Amino acid sequence: MKLRNYIILLSIIIALILQIVPMPLTVDQFRPDWVLLVLSYWALALPTRVNVGVAFIVGLVLDILMGTSLGVHSFALCINIFILVSNYQRLRNYSLWQQSFIIGTLAALYHLVVFWLQHLQTDVSFLFNYLWPVLTTMLMWPWIFALLRKVRRQFRIT
Repeated sequence: MKLRNYIILLSIIIALILQIVPMPLTVDQFRPDWVLLVLSYWALALPTRVNVGVAFIVGLVLDILMGTSLGVHSFALCINIFILVSNYQRLRNYSLWQQSFIIGTLAALYHLVVFWLQHLQTDVSFLFNYLWPVLTTMLMWPWIFALLRKVRRQFRIT
């Protein structure tokens, strides 16, 4: 097998590592949703290869790595990727900043779904700090988009 067949998997693994790497508490609350960013890019670029099934599996891996109940992140990722894949032709035509706003909205949806599912299981209270990653995810989207687009073109991933 050629290396280009593993680039998508490698980028998802790197995103999973970035999602769980320890950070100081003051910075950790601003951590972008790396997995959501990477899956969103690949779902927009290659919706036939990265779809809800991939989001479900990656979400289960993220649940295991983060120690949450199985299916919490998986369900939230599936909702987001379903929205992206079902509208990918329209979203591709938006400017990068419009896409960034949409990714931020989806990140807010992701966090609210995760909060709702955790609230059903435990006594979690909602704080505004819970939504700081939405802002950083929006700000990181143009950079992730440019980086993964360059990688996709360099390795001719179709």
